[in-house]
Amino acid sequence: MTRSDVSIVITNYNHARFLDAAIRSVLAQTVPPDEIIVVDDGSTEDPGEVVARHPSVRLIRQENQGLSGARNTGLSAASGRYVAFLDADDTLTPVMVEADLALFREHPDCAFVYGAYELVDTDGRPFASVDVMMPGDDAYASFLSGNLVGMHGTVLYRRDLLAAAGGFDRSLRSCEDYDAYLRLSRHHPVAATERRLASYRRHGDNMSEDVPRMLRSARAVLGRHAETARTRPEWVEAYRRGNEEWARYYVKVQAEKLVRAARNRSGVSTEAGRFLALAVGAPVPAARLLVRGVRRWRERRLSRRPVRFGDLDRTTPISPHFGFDRGRPVDRFYVEDFLARSAGDIRGRVLEIGDNAYTLAYGGDRVSRSDVLNRYAGHPTTTFVGDLSDGAGLPSDTFDCIVLTQTLHLLFDMPAAVRTLHRVLKPGGVLLVTVPWVSPIDRGEWHDDWCWSITPAALGRLLGLCFERHAVTVEAKGNVQAATAFLYGLADHELRPEVLAVDDDCCPLIVTGRAVKHGGPT
Repeated sequence: MTRSDVSIVITNYNHARFLDAAIRSVLAQTVPPDEIIVVDDGSTEDPGEVVARHPSVRLIRQENQGLSGARNTGLSAASGRYVAFLDADDTLTPVMVEADLALFREHPDCAFVYGAYELVDTDGRPFASVDVMMPGDDAYASFLSGNLVGMHGTVLYRRDLLAAAGGFDRSLRSCEDYDAYLRLSRHHPVAATERRLASYRRHGDNMSEDVPRMLRSARAVLGRHAETARTRPEWVEAYRRGNEEWARYYVKVQAEKLVRAARNRSGVSTEAGRFLALAVGAPVPAARLLVRGVRRWRERRLSRRPVRFGDLDRTTPISPHFGFDRGRPVDRFYVEDFLARSAGDIRGRVLEIGDNAYTLAYGGDRVSRSDVLNRYAGHPTTTFVGDLSDGAGLPSDTFDCIVLTQTLHLLFDMPAAVRTLHRVLKPGGVLLVTVPWVSPIDRGEWHDDWCWSITPAALGRLLGLCFERHAVTVEAKGNVQAATAFLYGLADHELRPEVLAVDDDCCPLIVTGRAVKHGGPT
């Protein structure tokens, strides 16, 4: 059998009840690893009987040294060119080794590669899939913005590079994997796959259940890179976003835990204490969350009042033409406001879809050349004919700006379109994109092409497939009244200005995105 040159280390601490499933998932790989090593980190229960069922598996016992110490022991014992680490309570999907090795063949200079995963319950039943977050060209900046690797079990390392970087920091009791990602991505490229590579088991003993501790650890690890981050403007911004994102994320997680405890009437005082501890360390996201909670409480009270539908007491739109026959459609108010605020990006050689009206209106004399892409020939301003999904005929590294308004949802293969958009932008070029979240379906030409409604999270993930995380900004624009007016076909002038000024990220009308291709001037 051909050597895979892969070692897999399974770390165990009092998880013998899950260990057999972890080992079996490694043995079931489509490309088998050359060695499997179980490192027992001073468990009070004996994993020997479980390991003995699998003669090819090597067991190393040690006094308790923590997760970093257990992984470092496995790293020292491993002989493969590549090494992966699996917690004993988790499992791998059969393609983990195969998929990660394929990434290394494509990107041999990477320090590590990783992929998507799923969440399973204590009994191993899946209940959620977690998509991968791509690292982009500047992996270090992406990891400064946050931990792109949701589950360590999906990661395959170059063993020599991990060892040369010092392995895992024994002084860290959590976030030791995030620390390793930052140290390695600072000097080496990183790659990822969208394939699902592992299953993360959620149970009450997970270390990540202690949310305040996780936030302190994440901030401490990120803080080690403050000085380095100051050496480049894009790293400064990524570092700032990382601090904000860690606080926002863990405050949200702890709030959800508190709500569950209140519903179950169990552990409320513990979870409330943890939330207060988080609020002290992260007051801004905690205050924002509380404000949203109070607002939702008020909305629930108001929702019990009788509603007078008036002119909206009908099952058909007032205008079946998006409101064009009554004035400017409501969604266009937000589209044009976004372009007006982004006018400085519309410069140089600009590509727009359909026609170049927005390019001329908002780019003005900053535009040196205006190009138009259409699916079919015939429009007088068309310079390229084709489909963004395959990008045939569109030149690479060409455009300083792409204006893509209310179009992406018409393409069934949106990831392919995003790859085309990224490819044809110049390094440093800007993509300005708007997509509908709430909309009638076109009754005419585009009816059969109308494929998607796109949330802010979805647009962020789509752009993140190619653009670096810190170079993507997504905003939700509009609110329930604006969305309702648009569905009925009203024009923007029929809404009060103060209504149009309110944005609700849980009920937007459109979503806007700005993404910058890596490699431009800093």
